[in-house]
Amino acid sequence: MTEAVSELEIARLGRHGDGVDATGEIFAALTLPGERVRGAIEAGRMEAPEILAASPDRAAPPCRHFGTCGGCALQHASDGFVADWKRERVIEALASRGLEAEVRATATSPAGTRRRATFSARRTRNSAIVGFHERREARLAEVPDCQVLDPAILAGIEGLRAIVVAGAGRRGEMKLAVTAAEAGLDVDARGGRALDAGLRVELARLAGEAGLARLSWEGEPVAAPHPPVVAMGIARPVLPPASFLQATPEGEAALAAAVDEAVGPRTARAADLFCGVGAFALRLAERMEVRAWDSDRAMVAALAGAWRGSGGRLRRIEAEARDLFKRPLLGPELKGLGAVVIDPPRAGARAQSEALATSAIPRIAAVSCNPETFARDARILVDGGYRLDWVLPVDQFRWSAHVELAAAFSKR
Repeated sequence: MTEAVSELEIARLGRHGDGVDATGEIFAALTLPGERVRGAIEAGRMEAPEILAASPDRAAPPCRHFGTCGGCALQHASDGFVADWKRERVIEALASRGLEAEVRATATSPAGTRRRATFSARRTRNSAIVGFHERREARLAEVPDCQVLDPAILAGIEGLRAIVVAGAGRRGEMKLAVTAAEAGLDVDARGGRALDAGLRVELARLAGEAGLARLSWEGEPVAAPHPPVVAMGIARPVLPPASFLQATPEGEAALAAAVDEAVGPRTARAADLFCGVGAFALRLAERMEVRAWDSDRAMVAALAGAWRGSGGRLRRIEAEARDLFKRPLLGPELKGLGAVVIDPPRAGARAQSEALATSAIPRIAAVSCNPETFARDARILVDGGYRLDWVLPVDQFRWSAHVELAAAFSKR
């Protein structure tokens, strides 16, 4: 039901970046704290507010797609405001669990550095649309001038379009997970037609014409002219199809430097839990032995392969596939470690944190993509005798509401 036009003052930003009034019940799109706005409210939301009094933190969006494309939420705010807001989100999450610590300034990745993205795509009558969903809409918006993505990804969109034309069904939506690797784009396409011999030949031809490093179809490689390699310190793992990778090189470097600081200079042996392809383990192995675990066997194999291919320049890495949610590392397995790195998914790692809390490991380096679950797990560690020394917010998803962090714990 649409209400009459109303005026509001925006008190704060919600978790998804929308403005919220003082009651906490009405959300206004693309607004900032302190602004006076007017517009129609439907279902507790003002979708198209008129700005009556603008915040001094309001900025001109750098991307012409902003406001239509749903990929960014905060291009209308100054960079300083966004960095401070993300830092405050971390502080508020800690406070909600009764925690205080030094929270450092946000490390923000530059524009145009996002090296992975998942596009949505549909066939049209004569071609295909490859882009992101519009704000709060099912429609797709093409983003040829996106200010977030690595230019190599934008340059490859025409090649992706040809792949969608060849392989999409007449109805439905495809997903294209794209990563900018050293030798070209690594693409994993899902939601298309069943792979048969004719389609396989056509896709291999199109991958060659587009200069892709690799094209996979529902996780199965159909063309791989060049191994999709990325650098992690001196190591160069080959990515499995659609595998996790930190969103920007700069963000990964900030997290890795924070992990290295938290682990400390005197550690001789560390564990990396939820290790992925080794963003932290491979760098730490330049100066210490590492044991690593992750539930994804392909990523564990990639990590082990990168260690073997290092030409003896890395200390020993033992990597093992294991579901740490169902089988967290327990007391005897944690003995002899000088430090642990833990980087769980958004759900956090309650069971593993409970096991770590009872251990005698001197230092824990935590990485998280969810301040709320991080704070929950941090409370468990602090209650078990650890001190939360500092937290670094990291913004790899520039102009979004997403914030990541790295933190250091030491045993009291």
